[in-house]
Amino acid sequence: MVELARRLIGTTFLVDGVGGVVVETEAYRADEPASHSHRGPRPRNAAMFGPAGRLYVYRSYGLHWCVNIVGGDAPGSAVLLRALAPTTGCEAMAVRRGLADPRRLCSGPGKLAAALGITGERDGAPVDGEGVALIDREADPAVVAGPRIGITKAADLPWRFGLAGSRYLSRPFPRHDTGVPA
Repeated sequence: MVELARRLIGTTFLVDGVGGVVVETEAYRADEPASHSHRGPRPRNAAMFGPAGRLYVYRSYGLHWCVNIVGGDAPGSAVLLRALAPTTGCEAMAVRRGLADPRRLCSGPGKLAAALGITGERDGAPVDGEGVALIDREADPAVVAGPRIGITKAADLPWRFGLAGSRYLSRPFPRHDTGVPA
């Protein structure tokens, strides 16, 4: 699952032909307390315990949809898509988000889901069908790693990954992390 989070950097994620290059991810698994799967299967997190290659979509604080890709070495593992560099369907993203600055369209998990039109209806959908596509990267990009953000439990785990030098991250990596390939 940590390897999947790193491997997703540089791939292209599209929903109904709208999306871009994945530039930031975070890894979660069932045996750590920040994961939605930590307390076992529930109706809300059922997709996390299903087959790999599916989407786990949930509402954050009742406000924003967030999207994960289920996968890894154990049930209950998923990778949160934190940010994209928009490349395809930028006009649609701008309308959905009500702004034009490409750096702000998908620079956070809630922003990303809103820009791509992702809602809970996509929960459990396969990554390779139903209007969703994940296109492999052509080369191995420089990836940086650091602690996850926006959580209080197990926040020190270095399971946040980003495309080195990207202007589209949700937040910069700490200076001591930015030059260290993952």
